[in-house]
Amino acid sequence: MDYVCLGRTGLKVSRLCLGTMNFGSHTSAEDSKALMDKARELGINFFDTANRYPIDGPVGVTEGIIGDWLAQGGGRRESIVLATKVYGVMGEGVNDQGCSAYHIRKACEDSLRRLRTDHIDLYQMHHVDLDTPWEEVWQAMDQLVREGKVLYVGSSNFAAWHVATANQVAVRRNSLGLVCDQSKYSLACRMIELEMLPMCEAYGVGVIAYSPLAGGLLAGALEKHTEGRRAGERMRRQVERYRPQLEAYEQLCRDLGAAPAHVGLAWILSNPVMTGPIVGPRTIEQLVDATKALEVELDEDALRKLDETWPGPGGPAPRAYAW
Repeated sequence: MDYVCLGRTGLKVSRLCLGTMNFGSHTSAEDSKALMDKARELGINFFDTANRYPIDGPVGVTEGIIGDWLAQGGGRRESIVLATKVYGVMGEGVNDQGCSAYHIRKACEDSLRRLRTDHIDLYQMHHVDLDTPWEEVWQAMDQLVREGKVLYVGSSNFAAWHVATANQVAVRRNSLGLVCDQSKYSLACRMIELEMLPMCEAYGVGVIAYSPLAGGLLAGALEKHTEGRRAGERMRRQVERYRPQLEAYEQLCRDLGAAPAHVGLAWILSNPVMTGPIVGPRTIEQLVDATKALEVELDEDALRKLDETWPGPGGPAPRAYAW
């Protein structure tokens, strides 16, 4: 396993991050624990979750499964970098959501209880809260850091100017600020190349990619869209929409001698700005298979062909549209 510093910090995380959104819904509690043990065995030390997960089940269940796994001991907690999130609706109260100081404090305490740990390594805001001023957000986050309940603060689904503004306020408070952003990014979804990636590179903010295979579209969808969860109407529509690109992409993967899923992940790993992709396996076999992406090397010719097949926005703003 390869490791890299998380943004401008000295914290070393694995290039593959284990996503846990399936835990408690598509993956049973026992299978989820086996997956985490296997991830640890493979050298994956970066685990990502959220208080809202599983996304299609009762909130908090995923954190509870992770907490039960950590409670088994054996060095589990000490060997991983644990990331979770705050923002989503967690109850019926009017303040049971968002990033107010009120909710951040309560949500953190609840996550710590479910996770059965005394600290969160990376506490991420799942979305930007447009109703809460940054001074209030940092008051709450700084307090959690002082208490040792949170080590680093991150974001998810932010615009570049949100991260920049948040960190400008953090600097005035002598806070470390946001060290990482989690963004939707894949060959089929490259909008963050306009502003988010250049900003993160300039200011030392790590970037973790979620949905790196576009929901399975880049994992051999032409052959597999009739199997399992990929057999849904949404995937069939996606396949038809992108069929010419998929045909070119999957042929290129065959020419490279690598599976489409491995190429899609390797493309993200080839970008020096990226910390790495989040992989969300439902089985141990899928997890082991994902690590093969680390063995795929894409030369300039392969990267050029991928760029031609899945064109991005044309580079960073404003050059992409004004120069």
